[in-house]
Amino acid sequence: MPETRRGRPTMNDVAAAAGVALKTVSRVVNNEPGVNASTAERVHAAIESLGYRRNDGARTLRRGRTASIGLVIEDVADPFYSGLSRAVEDIALAEGCLVFTGSSGEDPARERELVLAFCARRVDGLIIVPAGTDHDYLTPEVEAGIAAVFADRPPGAGPDADTVVCDNAGGARAGTEHLLAHGHRRIAFLADAPSIFTAAERLRGYREALAAAGLPYDEGLVAMGRPDQARVLADLRRLLRLADPPTALFTGNGQITVATLRALAGTAGPAPVREAPSSGPVAIIGFDDFEPADLLGITVIAQDPAGMGRAAAELLFRRLSGESGPPQRLELPTRLVVRGSGERPPA
Repeated sequence: MPETRRGRPTMNDVAAAAGVALKTVSRVVNNEPGVNASTAERVHAAIESLGYRRNDGARTLRRGRTASIGLVIEDVADPFYSGLSRAVEDIALAEGCLVFTGSSGEDPARERELVLAFCARRVDGLIIVPAGTDHDYLTPEVEAGIAAVFADRPPGAGPDADTVVCDNAGGARAGTEHLLAHGHRRIAFLADAPSIFTAAERLRGYREALAAAGLPYDEGLVAMGRPDQARVLADLRRLLRLADPPTALFTGNGQITVATLRALAGTAGPAPVREAPSSGPVAIIGFDDFEPADLLGITVIAQDPAGMGRAAAELLFRRLSGESGPPQRLELPTRLVVRGSGERPPA
């Protein structure tokens, strides 16, 4: 006959193996006082022998909590969001919580689906990088007691909530000013879709820097859309074949910076993007740091994804601990990291 599979050992099993009362096992498992050392040693030996594991799910549910939070980001494969996610996990681990993570892929319907799935699993709180601008669907969940913090971008219509963003406009302004200080007057701006908060804010900073320098805003020098390689390649070809081409590029996020470098190097197609015959190599500054940027000598406007993740998680756990008050908005600074590509003078 096949062997009957035994279920997981219970506290009753431990109590029987150690020859003690069930309450004694409970006290040992939960690190409560009132058990002498020799008895506690017998209980621990029984736990080890049986392979008993405490049912944290049942324990937390009895306290009205699940010891879990949901994290919705744009793309778990993006280095920016992986850094943010790891920081959230570190804070959650210190708080004794698990993190459920999902990627929205910039799809508002997918964001809603993930958020509501996490809510159905009774997470205690949510950290959301919003893909959409309508968050009314979240109002019943917040009213039911789920805490929510938005990261990287503010929420759209819906409940008031804490938000952690970076100084997108200030960072783009600083990057553009740096190129202007090195003599550039024709600076192209390549970025994500203008409907995305971060892209729109970075465009604002770029325009503010041009205006402060007394330069007109030229729509012909701006290319915005999804950060895929084909789109960036086409945009660069158009820009660099203008009668008066840009001498510098400001790229609006790490993905676009990498796509731009590939296009200029010829790894994105059969041949490198041709620059204007009279031009030298264009200067480049990218928004967001990325791993090979230091090796490639790419000047960047760096933000701190880990810092953003920590700040969002700390805000969330303060709310879960009972902190009240109006929603907070934290704006984290950026910094210019000079490595050479943004310091090339115009030809």
